[in-house]
Amino acid sequence: MILGKKRRVGRGIQDIKVGEKLKLTEKIEDRDLLLYLGLTNDPNPIYIQHDFAAQTDVKKPIVPTLMLTGIITSAVSKYLPGPGSYILAQHLEFPVPVYHYETVEITLEVQLVLVEENKIDISVTAVNESGEQIITGYVSVAAPELKEKQLTSQSLDNF
Repeated sequence: MILGKKRRVGRGIQDIKVGEKLKLTEKIEDRDLLLYLGLTNDPNPIYIQHDFAAQTDVKKPIVPTLMLTGIITSAVSKYLPGPGSYILAQHLEFPVPVYHYETVEITLEVQLVLVEENKIDISVTAVNESGEQIITGYVSVAAPELKEKQLTSQSLDNF
């Protein structure tokens, strides 16, 4: 680790504008599913067993909704507004299941900026390869708010 190296911090509340959009495209791979299932210790057969899923209304294994939520959380942390931000609240609906190996397109759009509260409301929509709506909802986010002007590698020693 290089001491004194500046780290990127996300944009502050004053730099966020209503109407800003972020679009992401993610392909759901076996590796991602196995990592999720290993981390959560979630044994639900609907996520990995083809013979079980075939006996249900979804017909084949589906992607856990919490895994899709993780993609959204990651987008907030990395891009909108970026490092130092965090989710305060969320309301997400998953009207259509996502299947293994599908590619999903997720759109985040800033709907409300409350400067005094340091809060941003971001709508979330996502579609699958067929154009079906797979996620709809919103997240409320706290923008990065640092007391110091510069963040160095020493500030992130525990990271």
